[in-house]
This record gives sequence, structure tokens and C-alpha cells, in this order.
Amino acid sequence: FYLTPPQVNSILKANEYSFKVPEFDGKNVSSVLGFDSNQLPANAPIEDRRSAATCLQTRGMLLGVFDGHAGCACAQAVSERLFYYIAVSLLPHETLLEIENAVESGRALLPILQWHKHPNDYFSKEASKLYFNSLRTYWQELIDLNTGETTDVREALINAFKRLDNDISLEAQVGDPNSFLNYLVLRVAFSGATACVAHVDGVDLHIANTGDSRAMLGVQEEDGSWSAVSLSYDHNAQNENEVERVKMEHPKSEEKSLVKQDRLLGLLMPFRAFGDVKFKWSIELQKRVVESGPDQLNDNEYTKFIPPNYYTPPYLTAEPEVIHHKLRPQDKFLVLATDGLWETMHRQDVARIVGEYLTGVHHQQPIAVGGYKVTLGQMHGLLTERRARISSVFEDQNAATHLIRHAVGNNEFGTVDHERLSKMLSLPEELARMYRDDITIIVVQFNSHVIGAY
Repeated sequence: FYLTPPQVNSILKANEYSFKVPEFDGKNVSSVLGFDSNQLPANAPIEDRRSAATCLQTRGMLLGVFDGHAGCACAQAVSERLFYYIAVSLLPHETLLEIENAVESGRALLPILQWHKHPNDYFSKEASKLYFNSLRTYWQELIDLNTGETTDVREALINAFKRLDNDISLEAQVGDPNSFLNYLVLRVAFSGATACVAHVDGVDLHIANTGDSRAMLGVQEEDGSWSAVSLSYDHNAQNENEVERVKMEHPKSEEKSLVKQDRLLGLLMPFRAFGDVKFKWSIELQKRVVESGPDQLNDNEYTKFIPPNYYTPPYLTAEPEVIHHKLRPQDKFLVLATDGLWETMHRQDVARIVGEYLTGVHHQQPIAVGGYKVTLGQMHGLLTERRARISSVFEDQNAATHLIRHAVGNNEFGTVDHERLSKMLSLPEELARMYRDDITIIVVQFNSHVIGAY
């Protein structure tokens, strides 16, 4: 089954989204020029999610990719909720009080986030009240705990991740009189999701990572070449420190059963994740919740089985590992992506492909000749030369799409083979998953002039 180039393009571009930061956002000239994002499903429905938002009450921008497993429910919930928890964790005491007073007296709330969403990025209306009440309880506790110190971004990220995971667990234990909502909170808790989130404020870049999605910085060296700097570590069996951490948290008698066939308890690839209460709750709690839950839950085989060698839960945490990086003028872009990308491409290739693509994009800007008198002949020469340089690359207007095209269609020479791309994209749903995973990518472009001025 052969797809024409226009058909390939329409599949690749279906979920693409771009956002350009306005020149002056009123508070500061941003160190972020903008971002491109895209997703290519392998699962039906896709289990990956993505989010991007500007913090309105504090400075900075949040971007994240979320990779779900055992369904998309947990990834969906985390993609909707986590940024609110982070934003609230970063708010000063006065602003928290202002927001609480507004809720008390029924006034309009200060907007906390400005979301940058693709029309396909779904938000669950049904659960919004429940989600809001859990978030409000959190900020009320922050108000009570007021220490008067300004919140450290690293701490805010860790607290937000842990608190949201805790709320997901609590909501499932409490249940809900509305049977639809009750089933929803249980599906969220019993499925799982990894998360890789960036917070960019001026030259301060923080990456908070839980699981095996990755963050990578694209750096342009003095000779113009591109190199990659990893800003996250995978939490899986390939990471020796992570295996050690898990072993330290459980008795010596369990050492042999903790990690089997490179999986946690022989079952789970990531060693950190949201949800996945099968690896966190006691056996008694799991049984009680499943037995009192709706019938659909009982019909689901996944919820009924207990992992083997399950003695000293929790075996899993959502606590992120946070890496801080001070941006430099040579740091040109950041790539956040789920493991679907990294399984097919080395970070060095990712850096080169995006770097060459972005510097190519600049060839599309209007030619500026800066007040010199230029003859038509010279102008024609400039344009012809430019067209020759870029004609091969510019089927994509979006860096994430360009990367997906390479991830799925690259041949052994590192160039996109249209026939291979066509074959891979025309695989039926049940086969696609055997060849690749869902791929979700956000490419953030930095403003070197602003970073240099810091």
C-alpha cells in the first residue's frame, strides 16, 4: 500500500502545532522564541500526551511530554493537571491568598496559566470540578505552611509531581458517587504515565523527569557544527543508579525479584511513573478498591492481578529527578520527546537534524540588505543561491514534524527514504505498534540575543 508524498504529509502534519512568543510579553523579553510540537500515534488511541503553557502570575514557560501505559487515562490527567500544581507551587503567598479569597467570595479567579493547545489536545470537562477541588486543597495547605521564603523552582517541581501523584491515588481510594467519574479516577490511577517537563525562565532551565522520556539540548559549536547535551536520565533498568536506588528501598531478601528481564518486578519498564497504583498500594487496599469499584473495573483483567513477589510496596515513585542548566548563547534549542523518538534515533543525530533544519528556516526570512543599494541582478543572485540551499529541506514548516519524518523514514545513510516512510505510515493499527511506539516531540527554540544579554 503506497502513499503519495501529499498523503504522507497529511498524516505527518495532522497533530502539528507551533507557537511564537510575542516580541514583548509586557514583563520581559523572553529567552524563548517559540516552539514546535507534534505527535505521531502508533497506539489507537494514542497513549502519549503533550502540554505547553505560559505562567501568568510568575515568570516562565512550562512544556512537557507524557507517555502513558496500560491506556491513556493517566497521561491525559497528568497533562491537564501537572502544570497547575507546578504553577501553584511557584506562587508567592500573597497571590495564593488572593486566589483563595476570590474562590471564597465567588469572584473571578486570577488566570494562572495561558495554555498553548492544539485543537486535538483534549481536556476532560467532567472531571474539572474534582480536579479543581484537589488543587484548591493543595494551595490551602501551602497558605497554612507559609514560611515566608521564596520557593525554589527545583523544590516546586518535586513537590508538584509528588502531590499530584498523591492526589491521583487519593481520588481513586475515595471514589465518587457519580459512576462515570468513579470509573474515570480509577482508570487514571490504575494506568500509568511518565513525564518530562521543562520550566524556562530567563537563563534558568529546569528539567524535571520521571520515567524514560528525555530532554536534550542542541548546542551550536564555534565551527557551526551541532552537539547534544542530555538533560535527563532514563529511569529504567539501563540506569545502574536507578537499579541501586530501588534495591536500597527494599529488604535484601527481595534483591533477586525486584528487577527481572529489565523490568520492575518483571512487569514495568519505567522505574518511576505517575499512577500505576498496582505497584504502590498494599494488596488489601487494591482488593478493597477493586471490589467496591464499578463493574467495568472487575471485568478488567489488569486491575485484578497482583504483581508477583509483592511484599513491601510501594515499588514505584513519581518523584522527578531535577536538572538545572544555565542557558548560554550557544544553546540554540531544547528537544523534549517520549521514548518513541529515542528508540529510533541517537541524540547526536537529533541535534544535527534539528540544528540544520532551524538554521535553514532562517533562510526563509526576508532577505535584509540593511540600507545598501542592491541591483536587481545582485538580488536575483542572492535569491537563486538561497533557493538552491533550501529546496531539498522545506517540505516541513515545523521542526518536530521534520524530526518525526527522519525518525520514521530514515535509511541507513541517515536520509529520508520516501518509500520506507510510506510503508511505515501505511501499516494497519495492530501492526504499527510492533514496529514503533507513539512519538511525541516538542522543540523549543531559544533567543540567543536575550540569553547573551543576561
